[in-house]
Amino acid sequence: MRYEYEILEEEVAYRGFFNLLRLKLRHRLFRGGWSRVLVRELFQRGNCVAVLPYDPRHDAVILIEQFRVGPLKNGDPAWMLEIVAGAIEPGETPEAVAWRELREECGCGARAMTRIGEFYTSPGGSSEKITLFWADVDADGAGGIHGLASEDEDIRVHVLPFAAAYAKVVEGAIDSAIPIVALQWLALHRDRLRRALSSPADPP
Repeated sequence: MRYEYEILEEEVAYRGFFNLLRLKLRHRLFRGGWSRVLVRELFQRGNCVAVLPYDPRHDAVILIEQFRVGPLKNGDPAWMLEIVAGAIEPGETPEAVAWRELREECGCGARAMTRIGEFYTSPGGSSEKITLFWADVDADGAGGIHGLASEDEDIRVHVLPFAAAYAKVVEGAIDSAIPIVALQWLALHRDRLRRALSSPADPP
């Protein structure tokens, strides 16, 4: 099979805080030939970064809580536990955004920022691609209310032992995809991170 597609027509159906594109397209089929002409809406918001602030010395995770409009129509709680995230503006690198958002959303810096990988959040209808990082932070003293007033952000910081944070994934109390991915990654790599950053003068 040849992995080919053709965009026959493209228009902006809505332009606002986010954009919505309407596409007419067709693509090659696994059984051969072409699909019929399909009409698809594409939610276009640009690419973003997400940062998991983790303190391997104290085995603690920093999570943030804020109001989200997404759950409203499902009748779910609108205040969600998440990790730091933000949009990549033109001319910015993902790394620069990660450092900035960590400071703006949880009020702390980091010893180091390490890229984990990239993934799409909802490729069936959104162009959003996430670059995920983990930040080596000092959880001592973390907390409080943060966010930019100019962006109407109202963000509360929580510091949790890793076990308590991961239990919220297992229990379904964390039900946003990005923190689930990040915490599952941490569950797989946590022992390695703690061993690598431990020393006799700085025990885990």
